[in-house]
Amino acid sequence: MPRIETWRLVINEGDVYWCMALDEAILEARLRNLVPNTLRLYVINPSAVTVGYFQKISDAINLEYLTKHSIPFTRRITGGGSVYHDANGEITYSLIADTNFLPRDIQKCYEFICQSLIEALSLLHVKAVFMPVNDIVVNSRKISGSAQIRRGNVVLQHGTLMYNTDLNVLARALKVPIQKLASHGISSIKDRVTTVSLEVGKRVLKSEVVKALIEGFKKVLKVEFEKSEPTSEEVSLARQLAMKYKSRDWIFKR
Repeated sequence: MPRIETWRLVINEGDVYWCMALDEAILEARLRNLVPNTLRLYVINPSAVTVGYFQKISDAINLEYLTKHSIPFTRRITGGGSVYHDANGEITYSLIADTNFLPRDIQKCYEFICQSLIEALSLLHVKAVFMPVNDIVVNSRKISGSAQIRRGNVVLQHGTLMYNTDLNVLARALKVPIQKLASHGISSIKDRVTTVSLEVGKRVLKSEVVKALIEGFKKVLKVEFEKSEPTSEEVSLARQLAMKYKSRDWIFKR
């Protein structure tokens, strides 16, 4: 029997600046071979918004609404669109791994990793499918989106799983181009997204979702997980990087 590889599993929460900083710190640590391949599951608390690296702030978010309701926001190092991270209804995952373990083709890599979330959703009694480039949909509605960056021989892919997201807040916080909505034959972002709780007709607990995600990733990646905390080096670097994610120059660079 071939030996099953063991990955590190990190489960935690923090504000949006810390969470984005820690993802980048883990990426840097993995790049220097200081830590093993890692799956991180986390909650961004308080609720916040992240925008993709290439997005223009004024096009991506409703700045007036976020300011009025004191909802923090920052820019990611990954591409993709703006995301509302609901502290009471969304789990963010990040997978940081050596490219030797993952498909080299970016599209195939997205599909491979996203299969883990599809398996997790199946355990939660939700039938989902992968929709290129990087979405997971249920009955034509988005329930998860992902984004990716590669540095050297390491991939960081992180994304969302909406299990009980407040879609009214999401619709007010984010901006989606009218043309994009029209292409899907809808007029509101609320008609484009869904949650696990909506699909199963009852409120799903965070603990259920975390458990399902762990099992989904184990099945697809064919690995075991060993729960651990970030190293002192990762924490130290994340503290430094958090200042970047809080800075106006970084957030408003576009």
